[in-house]
Amino acid sequence: MKLTQFTKPEKERIHQASLDVLASVGVTVPHPETLRRLESMGATVDHASSRALIPSTLVDWALARAGKRFTLYGRDQSRLARFGFGARNYNSIAGEALWLDEEKMERRYATLADVAAASRLGDALSAINVVGAMADPSDAPRAVQDVLITAAMLKNTTKPITFWFNTRQSGAFISEILIALAGSEKKAAAKPLTYNFLEPISPLRFAFNGIDLLYEFARFPLPVSIGPMAQAGATGPVTLVGTMVQENAEILAGICITQVIREGTPVCYGGIPHIMDMRTTQMVFAGPEQALMAVGMVEMAKFYKLPSYINVGLTDSKIPDAQAGLEAGVTLVLGALAGADIFGHMGICGVDQATSLSMLVMQNEVIEYVERILRGTEVNDNTLAVELIKSVGPGGNYLAEMHTAENLRREFWFPALLDRQFFDAWKSSGALDMASRCRETKDRFLRDHVVPPLDPQLEREIDRISAAAVKSVS
Repeated sequence: MKLTQFTKPEKERIHQASLDVLASVGVTVPHPETLRRLESMGATVDHASSRALIPSTLVDWALARAGKRFTLYGRDQSRLARFGFGARNYNSIAGEALWLDEEKMERRYATLADVAAASRLGDALSAINVVGAMADPSDAPRAVQDVLITAAMLKNTTKPITFWFNTRQSGAFISEILIALAGSEKKAAAKPLTYNFLEPISPLRFAFNGIDLLYEFARFPLPVSIGPMAQAGATGPVTLVGTMVQENAEILAGICITQVIREGTPVCYGGIPHIMDMRTTQMVFAGPEQALMAVGMVEMAKFYKLPSYINVGLTDSKIPDAQAGLEAGVTLVLGALAGADIFGHMGICGVDQATSLSMLVMQNEVIEYVERILRGTEVNDNTLAVELIKSVGPGGNYLAEMHTAENLRREFWFPALLDRQFFDAWKSSGALDMASRCRETKDRFLRDHVVPPLDPQLEREIDRISAAAVKSVS
């Protein structure tokens, strides 16, 4: 099952419109070395304003050289996330400053202990195969926050991980950790644990640190997801396709930047535009426009033969309620039918309002629901069951048939959280709503799930690197 929105000529028009923007308006790149490299490849550069006009020839060159497939490996290397192979991947949020206290329904600043809890929960959830830190810990030195996050995550999950990188300086310590984990720089390059995220600042700008980080991780190179987050009507045109043209231009510029730093760097096309609610000035995470733009951005990624990341499966709700289920379910199924490679970031409470572990639990259920839809139905002699229907005949039933026992679990999906009880059974078991069931499940996983420990020698080395990072900024 596939979902499309644009015809081939329409995708070509979007592409050409983006090339026009890059050639005539360009992008702001406040990184002198990168400007020099772009200029050497044919860009027209105004060094005083840090503006680069990027010709179509440079875009074509970068697209031809960018890596279009990559795999992330957890410290348990059987736990994978494959990009560009037709697989679907799901990640929890890389980090939020605030954490939702679900008993008091109040927010507080996140901590390293929260990173550990989020990593352990992500490790336990069956549908999450790239575990996000979910917290930007306030009790870690800001300059090396990402180093301490990496260490905490490796102790609490065996899956691939994602978090927000900080600077080139802190990135050097993270490189040490990745090399220690893999055993050598060559092995770390062959089986990357994580990937970097380059976020253009709409409209048409890049941040120095986002680009500077690429130089540290070009040594492997780590894959790079390029994802601007324009808001239609605010930092992008109010027309959905206009915002998509701008985002597409920003992503193409990002691909040019990655390739002039190191040719062959694998990239993921992060098409994550949103709209602004003009009544509240709040970004919208899960409106119908979000789903439409997500589908369109997946189509543009496929136009370039690149893997894609989109923001679907999210919600504007603050708790796992009916609104959250509706928004997460509808947007995720549309994005999945479009054929994106990764969806997220799951576990956000509203629009970057906070992190909610219970929300992540609910979204895990939504993912499994959607995955059953995408598995579809199979037509063969066994599933047609003609001989069985003849055997049972009019007025019979299929409960005791061996065919039922043999096919039941393959055909039916059994939810962990959705309520399917009779009313009296539901009432006598506590009459719990969805939010309550999510909290109970979250608490059980955090209590009972055991993550295989790191090798003691490796753990000591990671702790040594973490301590050196802290000392470097103290």
